[in-house]
Amino acid sequence: MRIRLARSPRIGPVTFHEALQHFGSAQRAAADLPVVPDSQIAREEASLARAGGQFVVLGDPAYPPALAALPDAPPLLSAVGNLALLGRPTVAVVGARDASLAGCRLAGDLSAALGGAGFAIASGLARGIDTAAHRAALTSGTVAVLAGGVDQIYPLQNSRLYAEIARNGLLLSETPWGTPPVARCFPRRNRIVSGLSAGVVVIEAAARSGSLITAHRAAEQGREVFVAPGSPADPRYEGSNTLIRDGAILLRDIKDILSVLGGSHCPAQPLGKPSRKPAGSVAAKVLAALGSVPTAVDELVRRCQVSAAVLAEVLLALELEGRLERHRGNRVSLI
Repeated sequence: MRIRLARSPRIGPVTFHEALQHFGSAQRAAADLPVVPDSQIAREEASLARAGGQFVVLGDPAYPPALAALPDAPPLLSAVGNLALLGRPTVAVVGARDASLAGCRLAGDLSAALGGAGFAIASGLARGIDTAAHRAALTSGTVAVLAGGVDQIYPLQNSRLYAEIARNGLLLSETPWGTPPVARCFPRRNRIVSGLSAGVVVIEAAARSGSLITAHRAAEQGREVFVAPGSPADPRYEGSNTLIRDGAILLRDIKDILSVLGGSHCPAQPLGKPSRKPAGSVAAKVLAALGSVPTAVDELVRRCQVSAAVLAEVLLALELEGRLERHRGNRVSLI
C-alpha cells in the first residue's frame, strides 16, 4: 500500500510522511486519499523486473539509512543493479557538464582513490564531472541517480555508461518508469545524490548550476561539502570559490576528505559485502553527546567523529525507538 500511496498524484515526499503520521498507516491513508490502482503499480513493477530491477520502499532493510533520515526522503525508489551499494559509505562527486580536461581528471582520480578507501561514488550521470566520476568508480562501486525514470538515459551520449552501471553499479530514481527527465526533476534528483552521501565533492561549479543546488542541499542535510578551488577568472569556478568563501572545505587532495570522513585505512569491500562500523559504540557516543537541548546534526558528526551516513543510521534507530525528536534546521534532541 505504501507503493500505491507514493505513486499517487499530488502526494510528494513531504505529503507522504505527513499522511503516514496523520493516519497512522499507509492502509488508513489510502482509505481516505485518492491513490493509484493496483494495476498501475503492477505494470510499473513488471517493467522494472524485466530490466532486472525492483522497488526499494522507505522502511525496507535495503533502503539507505542516511537517506531515510531526511524529512523529504523519497518514499519509493526504483533500483536497477547492485542493491548492496546502498549499504556502503558513499561520497558524491559533482560538477560542471562542460568541464575542463583537468577537472575531469581530478574527478576521476579522486573517485578512484575514494573507491580504494571503501567509499561508493554517487553522481547524476550528467556529462563532464559526473561521467568522469562514474567511470573511475565502476570497479569499486558507483550509484547513478537519474532525474527521469530509471529507464530514461540522459544524456543519450552516456548510453554505454548507463549500461555499464546497470551491470556493475546501481541506477536509482524516485520518478515512475517512463517519466522523461524534465527540468523540475533535476533539483529533486540532486537532493538524493547528497542525501545518500556522507560528503559531497564539488569540482568546477559555475555561479548558477545544479552542482550548487547539490552543495546547498548537502549543507542543509548536515553533509560535508568539499570544493576544489580554481582561478577567479574562470567562470567554471565562480560558484566553487563562493562555496569556499562561505565555509565549504577547501579540497587539495583526497587527504582533505579522508581526514574528515575517515576511511583512509578502510579497504574497498567486494561488492555485495557492505562495510559498517559497530553500531553499539557509535550509539553510545551519540547518546552521550545528546540532551534535551536540540543539537545540529553536523555538530554531532564533529563531536562523535563519525561519518554523516553512520550518524544518520544511529539517529534513525533512536527515532524508531521513540528516544529521539527532530527539530527545524536539521537539529535533534533526546526525548
